[in-house]
Amino acid sequence: MGAEIGATTSIFPFNSHMADYLNATNRSEIAQYFSQFLHNFQADKGAEYDDVINIVRQPTFESAIINVQFSQNLSDLEPHINGPFTPDLATPISKFAEEVQKNNWPQELKVALIGSCTNSSYGDMSRSASIAGQAAEHGLEVKSKFIITPGSEQVRATIKRDGQIGIFEAVGGLVLANACGPCIGQWDRRDTQKGESNSSAS
Repeated sequence: MGAEIGATTSIFPFNSHMADYLNATNRSEIAQYFSQFLHNFQADKGAEYDDVINIVRQPTFESAIINVQFSQNLSDLEPHINGPFTPDLATPISKFAEEVQKNNWPQELKVALIGSCTNSSYGDMSRSASIAGQAAEHGLEVKSKFIITPGSEQVRATIKRDGQIGIFEAVGGLVLANACGPCIGQWDRRDTQKGESNSSAS
């Protein structure tokens, strides 16, 4: 989403943790390939940034603590909804109803999305499947359309293996191909007409 907020370039630096993950998920050849180009996947030396967030982690897994050195206590942050039209338009949940009324946004949520580039890891999928499973146990189904886009073929294959696709489908979910696009409404929609104002959330 860097380009959508004015960035000309966005880079996710490659490090040993990424290599460990690729090795653990049977993609060692990709980790080896990336290691040849490490110099291309690092931040520029001496680069200056408007904001810098340092995340420090304890070396042992058992005592893993993430300490974000930032100007605000993360436990005090209120959930926000970003958009519409641009990802840097953030509205606190407590003020969202007011903004909907003020801006005359459609009040009915047509589509809810899990996945794409936003929340598509196996961890995201498993947490969502847990909630969907609890809903199914109580005989509930989704009211709006509910679509799921895994973040990679590896994630799709893993949630199929672990039965999570079936859980999503039990509450009315539809698993699409793992691709970027649905989070901005870019898929084969047949629930609304072109040009019709509607709301979706991912």
